Amino acid sequence: MSQQRNDYRFLDRLRVRWVEVDMQKIVFNGHYLMYFDTAVAGYWRAMALPYHDTMEYLAGDLYVRKATVEYHASAQYDDQLDVGIRTQRIGNSSLLLSCGAFRGEQLLVGGELVYVFADPATMKSQPVPQQLREVLEAFEAGKPMVEVRLGRWSDLGEAAHVIRKQVFIDEQKIPADMEWDSVDADCVHALACNRFGVPLATGRLHEHVPGVAKIGRMAVMASMRGSRVGRAVLDALVQHARDRGDREALLHAQCSAAPFYARAGFVSRGPVFEEAGIPHIEMVRGL
Repeated sequence: MSQQRNDYRFLDRLRVRWVEVDMQKIVFNGHYLMYFDTAVAGYWRAMALPYHDTMEYLAGDLYVRKATVEYHASAQYDDQLDVGIRTQRIGNSSLLLSCGAFRGEQLLVGGELVYVFADPATMKSQPVPQQLREVLEAFEAGKPMVEVRLGRWSDLGEAAHVIRKQVFIDEQKIPADMEWDSVDADCVHALACNRFGVPLATGRLHEHVPGVAKIGRMAVMASMRGSRVGRAVLDALVQHARDRGDREALLHAQCSAAPFYARAGFVSRGPVFEEAGIPHIEMVRGL
């Protein structure tokens, strides 16, 4: 198992909760397996792989065969931990994941999780699919996990429609007649797809006034939020506006999403207002 924090490309941040501390005033030993399992879920998001959809696509699933935990020191209430996950080895039908719970640079608890890829119906092991093997290897090699395509509605609209319907109409309950408009036909659309070609996020850009690009309809599948897939779409749209000579990018951000745009260099301008019954704020950034 890996002993150093910098051995891990992926680290999941967590804060020790009151309920996780035992009568010795340290984290109960069994909770570290929960920490590792939670971080594994984040590891899949970092690879832009929605877990359940991915396993269905691969016609299999991963089952824990063996879990090993090695304790070096104890975490305490309110500690902020970084839990690292990396693919240590890929066998014929198994994966060995190395795990480490760190407080700063100090390794508190290390572990190894052995998963077997198997048919859910028969529970018989199967070879790890080549596509999955390639994604795991590419991630650990530092390669991009998503590709962002730019195009017209006629090219990308079918996939973008599915994402926007799920996010805006089904999840946020925005009326369909407010979601679909004639502007789509004149926009440049962005679509982020993972290494299996599955669409995960979308957005659009059009000329608001000469020299000002308006970004809108930013939508990310729920399972991929927090994975930087949305940031990849935003960056691609901003770069396109810059390349065509726009001086400013503008957007109407849902207030809950304002911190996301602020991290990308956008600043708020003007008062909060409502669109489709949801509080929004105008945000801008120079190009």
